[in-house]
Amino acid sequence: MKKWIVYILRCSDKTLYTGITNDLDRRLMLHQNGVASRYTRSRLPVKLQHQEQCRSRSEALKKEYVLKQLKRIEKEAYIRNHGYKDR
Repeated sequence: MKKWIVYILRCSDKTLYTGITNDLDRRLMLHQNGVASRYTRSRLPVKLQHQEQCRSRSEALKKEYVLKQLKRIEKEAYIRNHGYKDR
């Protein structure tokens, strides 16, 4: 059973990007190489700000949706309150 992770990246323009993956190291490498997402491609480099393990893909998708609905100030507070993961 693969572990799913919801993650938040900070882009070079200070915007935040939220996504899910079952291989975080690979996904981060793809983001840094500009091939993971059209959004992050033009905002390199990106930095991991938060990661959270989920029990299933479905749970990760639901969590991603909730995080994407947050206003920026709420997302920044979420990152602060749930631990900062720097890579």
